[in-house]
Amino acid sequence: MEQFDVVIRNGTVATASDIMQCDVGIKDGKVAMLGRGLPAGKREIDAAGKLVLPGGVDAHCHLDQPMEEGLKMADDFRSGTISAACGGTTTVIPFAAQARGQSLRAAVEDYHRRAEGKAVVDYAFHMIISDPTEKVLKEELPQLIREGYTSFKIYMTYDDMKLNDRQILDLLAVARREGAMAMIHAENADCISWLTEQLEAAGLSAPKYHGHSRPMLVEREATHRAIAISELVDVPILIVHVSGKEAIEQIRWAHGHGLRIYAETCPQYLVLSADDLDQDGYHGAKCVCSPPPRDKENQQYVWDGLADGLFTVFSSDHAPFRYEDPQGKKPGGKEVPFRYIPNGTPGLETRLPLLFSEGVGKGRIDLNRFVALTATDPAKMYGLYPRKGTIAIGADADIAIWDPHKDVTISNDLLHHDVDYTPYEGMQVTGWPVTTLSRGEVVWNEGQFDARIGRGEFLKCGLPDPARPKKR
Repeated sequence: MEQFDVVIRNGTVATASDIMQCDVGIKDGKVAMLGRGLPAGKREIDAAGKLVLPGGVDAHCHLDQPMEEGLKMADDFRSGTISAACGGTTTVIPFAAQARGQSLRAAVEDYHRRAEGKAVVDYAFHMIISDPTEKVLKEELPQLIREGYTSFKIYMTYDDMKLNDRQILDLLAVARREGAMAMIHAENADCISWLTEQLEAAGLSAPKYHGHSRPMLVEREATHRAIAISELVDVPILIVHVSGKEAIEQIRWAHGHGLRIYAETCPQYLVLSADDLDQDGYHGAKCVCSPPPRDKENQQYVWDGLADGLFTVFSSDHAPFRYEDPQGKKPGGKEVPFRYIPNGTPGLETRLPLLFSEGVGKGRIDLNRFVALTATDPAKMYGLYPRKGTIAIGADADIAIWDPHKDVTISNDLLHHDVDYTPYEGMQVTGWPVTTLSRGEVVWNEGQFDARIGRGEFLKCGLPDPARPKKR
């Protein structure tokens, strides 16, 4: 009788701290044994010449999120999680977004309905809070945190979501008291609005001017303000999708003063630039996201932050809108001024290969750092570790087997999302996940997706240790 359900043999196993030549024995969806010469499994996978890594944790992605009238995200939990699995990601954390006037609990319940029976890998929820009423602050948010929704996002921009400083203070006070992680989208809304009006008055409304409406200083100012508010309340925060030098300098200042400020960045700030917003015609709309990609020289500052530990999390910020779609990048079927282009780029499936190829493959980061940024540290940041984010005895057998020498030219035809383009079309990468296991079940193997739709499980998150205030 076989001792294991699956044995992965002859691979190079890497975690955030170690690299070892060993086999992985899997039983009942968990890692049961690491060693050499393990007994036979019901299924044997030969990983000779390959890397055996923890499945990725994409801790910032948007799937089937309710949108304003006339807009619709292209990926739901089915297509989005298939795409994730095919790109080596085994856990996703999208957003249950509260609309103004809506109960926060109602937003979470609606999001469960959207996910039910569709996901193929495991998932948790962040919350987005756009209406912090007294009931939300005193009842709903504390209760939901205790029920396993232990992180929430605050916007400092976007008219339908932005909060003022007093509201942010109130929410951070709840995060401190309850032990939750607060994520902040840091851009100065009034500066963006004023610049947008000036550009439009001058007849400058093409997609490339999206970047001009959101220069680095509006991210710098908001990052500085978010850090100051965090310091006042004495609670850690995470600044999401940091795009460049000026915000990075604010975060370095905070670290130099002993503050617990965490930071996340994304592929678009490593391989895209302002030039991609300035494509012929309307095609720059494909790369409209906020903050926008910066100039090419700025990319080195982001790489430096990834290498030296300034960034804790590397996420896709997958925000899927089709290009040729009246509910997507062309609202109502028209090419519109940049202010009306839905913000976001797709990237669930390409997140890991881009960082592996450009980072590990080109010597900018090592393999352990890659695992930390893409799996282990996101799991720790949001209360899922050690169940997720590592290969260790007792952890879920969420594993991606990589061919580190596989050359791939990225094209939308290759990908499994439900978007009609990728901003990374034509880019050449070396290294690709060839097999993905979710809780010990092979869901992606050598170009074939094979998993039951709806097998993904909802994950209740614990209180994350990084959210603890400093002891004074």
